[in-house]
Amino acid sequence: MKTMTIKVSTGRRRGVTDLTSEAAAFVRAQGDGLLNVFVPHATAGVAIIETGAGSDDDLMSIVEDLVPHEDRYRHRHGSPGHGADHVLPGLVAPSTVVPVVAGALALGTWQSIVLVDTNVDNPERQVRLTFLPG
Repeated sequence: MKTMTIKVSTGRRRGVTDLTSEAAAFVRAQGDGLLNVFVPHATAGVAIIETGAGSDDDLMSIVEDLVPHEDRYRHRHGSPGHGADHVLPGLVAPSTVVPVVAGALALGTWQSIVLVDTNVDNPERQVRLTFLPG
């Protein structure tokens, strides 16, 4: 098993951050196996979506509709509505697995691996990449 942690600066905005190039570089020349992408935070998730054509904005819009940043959550520390950030990983899992074939991510044509982050209180994230050879 090979593993490393990358640091991702999301700033103080809600949104998605594309991790595909970092993931591709990590598995390059590794042969066949599985890549696990994991975010060790209670307020972020990882998804595979199309980016750059509006899908990332659509995802964030849907997330906001499902878990709006309002003052209705029992979890109340942090900025107003921060409880919604803690619900996010129940909808967007904190990890995903991607097949790797001959050292390349076996993603579909329009698929990208993204960090989904709604927490404006934590602008610096860590993402663990783990490669399991097959």
